[in-house]
Amino acid sequence: MKLKLIGTAVLLLLVISSQAQRRRRGNNTNDTITTSYQPSELFSPLFYSEKGNEFHSANGEPGPKYWQNRVNYTIDAAIDTTAKTLTAIEKVSYINNSPDALQYLWLQLDQNTYKKEARSNFATGFAPGPNQHTTGYDIESITVTNGTVSTKADFVVTDTRMQIRLPKAITANGGVLNFIIKYKYTIPGNFGGRTDYVDTKNGKIYEIAQWFPRMCVYDDTRGWDTLPFLGSGEFYLEYGDIDYKVTAPADMILAGSGELLNPTEVLTAQQVSRLNTARNSDKTIMIRDVNEVTSAASRPTGKANLTWHFKMLNTRDVALGASKAYVWDAARVNLPGGKKSLAMSVYPVESAGTGKWDRATEYLKKSIEYFSEKWFVYPYPCAVNEAGIAGGMEYPGIIFDGITDKGSELFWITAHEIGHNWFPMIVGSDERRFGWMDEGFNTFIDVYASDEINHGEFAPKRDGEYAPGGGNPADEIVPIIQDPDAPIIMTAADAVPEKYRHPLVYFKPAFGMILLREQILGKNRFDYAFKNYIAKWAYKHPQPDDFFRSMDSGGGEDLSWFWKGWFYNNWSLDLDLIDAKYANKDPKNGVQITVANKQQMAMPFTVEVKLKDGTKQRTYFPVETWLQNKAITFTIPTTTEVESVTVDPDNALPDINRKNNTVTIK
Repeated sequence: MKLKLIGTAVLLLLVISSQAQRRRRGNNTNDTITTSYQPSELFSPLFYSEKGNEFHSANGEPGPKYWQNRVNYTIDAAIDTTAKTLTAIEKVSYINNSPDALQYLWLQLDQNTYKKEARSNFATGFAPGPNQHTTGYDIESITVTNGTVSTKADFVVTDTRMQIRLPKAITANGGVLNFIIKYKYTIPGNFGGRTDYVDTKNGKIYEIAQWFPRMCVYDDTRGWDTLPFLGSGEFYLEYGDIDYKVTAPADMILAGSGELLNPTEVLTAQQVSRLNTARNSDKTIMIRDVNEVTSAASRPTGKANLTWHFKMLNTRDVALGASKAYVWDAARVNLPGGKKSLAMSVYPVESAGTGKWDRATEYLKKSIEYFSEKWFVYPYPCAVNEAGIAGGMEYPGIIFDGITDKGSELFWITAHEIGHNWFPMIVGSDERRFGWMDEGFNTFIDVYASDEINHGEFAPKRDGEYAPGGGNPADEIVPIIQDPDAPIIMTAADAVPEKYRHPLVYFKPAFGMILLREQILGKNRFDYAFKNYIAKWAYKHPQPDDFFRSMDSGGGEDLSWFWKGWFYNNWSLDLDLIDAKYANKDPKNGVQITVANKQQMAMPFTVEVKLKDGTKQRTYFPVETWLQNKAITFTIPTTTEVESVTVDPDNALPDINRKNNTVTIK
């Protein structure tokens, strides 16, 4: 069927004319229809409470005096598989680029969340059994080095934070402090959630994460960011280089963030050769196949333990998997500009098989290639997909997915978790406070990855694994918005009840981004503004206003009405097609339509007129339609008889009542 389009500019003239006619008649539609909508509230000025400044510019970009501290780590660790402990010596070099002298430092001690007295036991409903606790970090010593002089540090541990009190402040604008932490902790079992160990047919799998004391962020927004680790709110970390060595039994394979620097010391000659082949292969290459897992020949001989040496540059964290049960495969990742990376998967034999983890590396490789082409080039030398029981967790360069995942579920979880390398691993937002800047953005880019990869083999992913029910996301979001107990997107991450965590942290912000891209800004303007936001804030720390301002300026629209209604409130939308009839009772005069906005939210919308000759014509109304009006009457020109008129014919908007969206012309 043919589709005729009427331009917005022509429509506005018709609307203005219609409004003038109503004024002359003294019959204003706004005065005769009951509605909760208040234009002055949605479109009130002064949305931003603060002006832009020299650190965070008004256009949403880092200002000319933006600064950010940096931290480099060198770690020498050992995993004791008998005692289930990790012991380490961590050397920290902290660079204070701030304009402030720092008299003390704060570090995150996430392993303390597993202690019996941890705050997380009371804040998030995390209630492990009597034997499902650890004693958290055992800090043996902290030594501060100043030149050739080393002194023991004065430190205080409070739940999952540690303060180091310095005898002399670190100078501003580039001062450096070096210190060494000696520590150990008991690795959590299957209650660990994000870090754990679990039995498989051929041995335990260890997922080692949040495994070293990490610097809290000191930024220009609130100074030291010392929120405790409670579980839902994840991480906020500084960037730097991490050089780490992990010693483990020689029969184990270790897969970690960053580049393996000593492959010839920890792999067989055959495995090194296969890895080199994989670096130049789009096809997945087996490094250690199912039949080799139990073969002694698949590991170097002669030593009880081996030390694996990894390094990752300009990263906020590292994690690793370790097991003697791993099957291992890899393939080349092709990046824009001729760059290359390496995708790898490690998994137990239980996960191997057609349609299961045999395609894990393919999913990882193609997701990275898509995200790199679409948004920002993947910066790291490799990426690892690891099978365990964390069941969907992300760290720079490595993701933990589920042992039993397969088919579309494995693709979706792989794309989602590696997508986190863009948000928040590259764009370093504070996911402990603003989970939506992490999960929401990443769920959004998942949608289009599913559409594109393998020509949409696993599409569509509109509601995703996170929305309740199934089907049209515009309909699924309605009960969430209308739930009087539902929090808003801007709620602190740890304050969102589990019932609402996926709907409000993942789904609603992701669908909001889709509305911006497909209904409000359009794909071209949205993509340009969003890519600019990513590029400007790569390896930096944006705040929510930086994102809002970036999209306003880059997209060329004042979107404060959208941020207010969608992010700061759960305002509903109800477009009501009050009436549709021939103007002056003659089809040749066009069809006169009255649309009311019945709820607090507003949106641009499309009206489709279906003609009796089978053709359709659509008219797009910008959001300015609602700048003054609660209801509007206008005439769409037609020259033949009309069958029906429909508001939002594609059901793209989160309209709470679709029953009032269509009128049949009699």
